Amino acid sequence: MDEYLTTEEVAAWLKVAPSTVCRWRLAGRGPRVTWLSESLPRYRREHVAQWLEAVAA
Repeated sequence: MDEYLTTEEVAAWLKVAPSTVCRWRLAGRGPRVTWLSESLPRYRREHVAQWLEAVAA
């Protein structure tokens, strides 16, 4: 089963503020997001790791 992370969990993992993750999401530059509802963005751990590898390259 996939593990879904909150914005706060992703921010803690990447050591940035949650607002930074939100800005990335709004700009279309952050990890792929899955919306569980209009106000519940979630990130698959696998997608965050893939995104991190891509931007770190």
